[in-house]
This record gives sequence, structure tokens and C-alpha cells, in this order.
Amino acid sequence: MPFELRPYPTPTLRPESDYVRRVWAQSVQPLAQRLGVRMILPPISPMPHTHLAFEGYHFAKEHGQGHAYHHRVFTAYFQEGKDIGDLDVLTELARDVGLDTAAFRAALEARTYQAVHRKALCHAVEEMGITAVPTFVIGPRVLVGLQSKEALERAIAEAARHERGADEAGTACGRDGCG
Repeated sequence: MPFELRPYPTPTLRPESDYVRRVWAQSVQPLAQRLGVRMILPPISPMPHTHLAFEGYHFAKEHGQGHAYHHRVFTAYFQEGKDIGDLDVLTELARDVGLDTAAFRAALEARTYQAVHRKALCHAVEEMGITAVPTFVIGPRVLVGLQSKEALERAIAEAARHERGADEAGTACGRDGCG
């Protein structure tokens, strides 16, 4: 689910700030190294707003390329240091995953997916109470911040038990709620 830490027009942070460098050095980089994920602190200053990237995701999802686009945007930003707030960059990334670049660009210029993105943000913030990333919603549990493998496994097992119990009671719960 999309979530913007600093939605437009809220100013974003600068990667050269002491705060960003400290968080990167103490949390992000060590975790990435432990997991074997190559990441750089993107040099774009100030950090880009991501609403257009998320709107592009909705276009890509509608065209069967949501996951590929999402992965490409993260790779572009966290491994290549590209400005994912820039329409030209996003159009290039859409091309990389096989999307029609003219239609993609036109959709972002017209803000075709703005309402869809706002609805997703509203759901995240107002309905789910999400205020930080990462946040994991697993069954009835909401886990905020980095979690251990064991904590995630416990939450998944608990959700599976909950779902099995609901199935036995004749109620099925899934992504779209319970019925």
C-alpha cells in the first residue's frame, strides 16, 4: 500500500542532513548489508515527493505491471540514485517495464490517478492508522517499524489460526474483509 511520509507540499528532508545521515548509517545501511541488499543513500536533494510515482503505480497496476513498476522505481531510487519525483524519470522507468510511455506520461500529466492515490492514502492513514514505514498489517495485528523474522512469523501464524477459526465458524476473512 502506498504511504507518503511527507506528502506534497510538506517539505522533504535533505540527504546531507545530520538526521538522514545518522538514520541511514545506524539503521538502513546495516540492515541492507545484513540482508545482502545493495542500497545507496540517494543523492537527490531535497528528497523527492513520491505522489507521481505512486500515481504511476496505479497506471502500471491497471496494465498488469504493478509489481514490475514498483520494483523498478525502488531500484532506480535506492540503487541508481534517480529522482523518482521527476516525470521524465518515471516515464523512463515505465518504458523499462514495457508500459506505453505516451499513455503513462499523459495519465500522470492529467493526474488521472490522483483520486485513486488519495483514496489509498486515506485508507492507510485514517482507516488503518498507519503513521510510519514500514508498517505490516497481518490479520488483526499491526506491526510498526522493523520487525524480526520471528515476530513476522508469529503474526502470520496467529493470522492463519484466526482465519482457520473463522472458516470453521462459517465466516471467511480475506483481503476484502470478512463475510
